[in-house]
Amino acid sequence: MFDSEKTDNLLEINNIEVIYNHVILVLKGVSLNVPKGGITALLGGNGAGKTTTLKAVSNLLHSERGEVTKGSISYRGNLVEGLDPAEMVKRGVIQVMEGRHCFEHLTIEENLMTGAYTRKDGRSAVEADLEMVYNYFPRLKERRRSQAGYTSGGEQQMCAIGRALMSKPETILLDEPSMGLAPQLVEEIFGIVKGLNETEGVSFLLAEQNTNVALRFAHYGYILESGRVVMDGPADELRENPDVKEFYLGMSEEGRKSFRNVRSYRRRKRWLS
Repeated sequence: MFDSEKTDNLLEINNIEVIYNHVILVLKGVSLNVPKGGITALLGGNGAGKTTTLKAVSNLLHSERGEVTKGSISYRGNLVEGLDPAEMVKRGVIQVMEGRHCFEHLTIEENLMTGAYTRKDGRSAVEADLEMVYNYFPRLKERRRSQAGYTSGGEQQMCAIGRALMSKPETILLDEPSMGLAPQLVEEIFGIVKGLNETEGVSFLLAEQNTNVALRFAHYGYILESGRVVMDGPADELRENPDVKEFYLGMSEEGRKSFRNVRSYRRRKRWLS
């Protein structure tokens, strides 16, 4: 059973600002922690800054002319914002990008094996982890000889997570895992994330627009709006918070609101007033 009060933080983000192209301020003093053994959800609408936060951690900002201009990012107590992405993988942190990004011309199994490219613990250990991935994603085993480009969106998402697992990560940064997937597949993938967390001890920082499903599986959540953290707390408390219900779950004391109505009430948010 995960207990945040008894768990040390693996990742600490302290008051960071991120600027693109030297002029566009995207993150404005974001701070958050990812505890060892936890599932931490980073919530908010499109453009809130969730993906930018993940890329700041994995050091993928420079490819998009972005940079952390203030604050600090540390992993296991060591500053990491100056490291390249490959070094972050060696330290146990890997990002699963939004949109899957499989190598379409490679088979599923070849995609998975690319995740083990940096490992030096021998073929038998890699093969054992490949079997572990297939145990979590039996559909991938069925499609292991198929070209990834000819598999479904759900299978490609499974492949992307499985490829990350092949690097033996301690922490996975998971960007919009539900995007474009049917509700049943979303439940399946989040269930697997929970299993990996509880059984394999993998910590997760997941960015997700689907607040409802994320808060059911996460231990702790942060809500981003316009590059700022506007609310955070244990996931079960956020699920019951009236503001979160109204503005992110489409619920209020009067029942479910339409998306149009929820949008029209955003300017009333108590935490931004």
